[in-house]
Amino acid sequence: MNANQFRSSIYIVALCGIYLSAAMFVPALFDLYYGQPDWQIFVLSGVMVGGLSLASAMATRGAMPVFNKRLGFLLVNMLWALFSVVGAIPFYLSTLKLSFAQSLFESISAITTTGSTVLVGLDSMPPGILMWRSLLHWLGGIGIVALGLFVLPFLRVGGMSFFKMESSDTNDKPFAKLASFTRAFMAVYVGITVLCTIAYDWAGMGHFDALNHAMATVATGGFSTHDASFGYFNSIPLMWAGTVFMTLSSLPFSILILFAVRRRLDSLRDPQVGFFLGYLTLFSLMAGVYHHVRNGVDLPVALTHSFFNVSSILSTTGFASEDYTLWGPFVVALALFATFMGGCSGSTAGGIKAYRFVIIFNVVRSGLKKLIYPNAIYPVRYGQATVDADVQRGVFLFVSLYIFLWAVGSLGMALLGYDFATSVSAVITCLSNVGPGIGHIIGPAGNFSTISEPALYLLSLMMLLGRLEVLTVMVLLLPIFWRN
Repeated sequence: MNANQFRSSIYIVALCGIYLSAAMFVPALFDLYYGQPDWQIFVLSGVMVGGLSLASAMATRGAMPVFNKRLGFLLVNMLWALFSVVGAIPFYLSTLKLSFAQSLFESISAITTTGSTVLVGLDSMPPGILMWRSLLHWLGGIGIVALGLFVLPFLRVGGMSFFKMESSDTNDKPFAKLASFTRAFMAVYVGITVLCTIAYDWAGMGHFDALNHAMATVATGGFSTHDASFGYFNSIPLMWAGTVFMTLSSLPFSILILFAVRRRLDSLRDPQVGFFLGYLTLFSLMAGVYHHVRNGVDLPVALTHSFFNVSSILSTTGFASEDYTLWGPFVVALALFATFMGGCSGSTAGGIKAYRFVIIFNVVRSGLKKLIYPNAIYPVRYGQATVDADVQRGVFLFVSLYIFLWAVGSLGMALLGYDFATSVSAVITCLSNVGPGIGHIIGPAGNFSTISEPALYLLSLMMLLGRLEVLTVMVLLLPIFWRN
């Protein structure tokens, strides 16, 4: 690692800080429109962050080095650290009187689209704060897709686009130029957000609620404008609209772009898409039928709630129509298991992700076959593509570290005095960027407002580790990374 790489990283981070400071004026306008005094906090934060970022950019401007993996790892971590701290400033300076740990937790939860919150009284909260949370969600979703489609595949850390961009023939690339792909992605991302806003508005939400929930849905974040989340509206049409858009946002955006822009129906044949939709449907049916049989709820109503809540967990959105942990122990176990799985790679969803399960399944199947015919060659495939040994090793390394961090984090929470259900579910919901956990403290009917500051710092770290695919952060711990 040399000084030029540090300087260039600071320069790029400073430029992003300027854009983020400009975004602070959006919630300021909402507060000003509704007559809330917090608009001054957002203006002050925007000017302060913008001025510091501009000065840093001017001080570090210079020739850019060749982009390599080491610079990529450093830049990704610095960018997400910047977004986390800058996003926390309005929370910390606002009239909410949050501690720095709470402000940082709320900011990281927003920017990583986790959706866990320390705030209570959302129904009467200033609109600027609510808009800032949703805007951080939405901007974080853009960064997450860019991370999954371009940066992580280049760094050889996850990213299903590795198979699309590198292992396939050049003609199979979604777009030949990055600029074309970026324009198409932004058009699809904004388009889905607009459609979701219209759908929510048409189904009964107010304009402000519809916009906030749409940004949280498309980013699979889960921040609501009400303490009761979707349960506040108690509307079947709204739940089905949410189910559709949460599921849609869990699919790879490269596939959505090919389908929307080029009408490529064959793009939907990606194995992870079918696998994800399969276990989403199976889990929803099992939970709905169980709720109907055990609790006597009408089957259509039970299925509506089950599809909505299961879609919310698997897409790692985190909305809740009601406290599904009261449905019975089977649903509690199902929800905990679903928290690990997540959506598709290249989407805004978190979790282990469907494509890794597809690869693990094929690796296990090939290994079992070799037990019968040791000398035979059984290539591991993902659809029509052959998965090389490096990718297989990366998948198993990721899953191993994922489970290890969950275990260590759960022990840490228990050491801080929390019960088993709260400890294990808090860590996995943050590591998977889902939102609500299990238990009376952080369950679908609770929040993280009573969690201690040391625990909030631990869970904040877990959110960042999960969002950056674990390996991207862990590599910084190696001494070899910092040697020239």
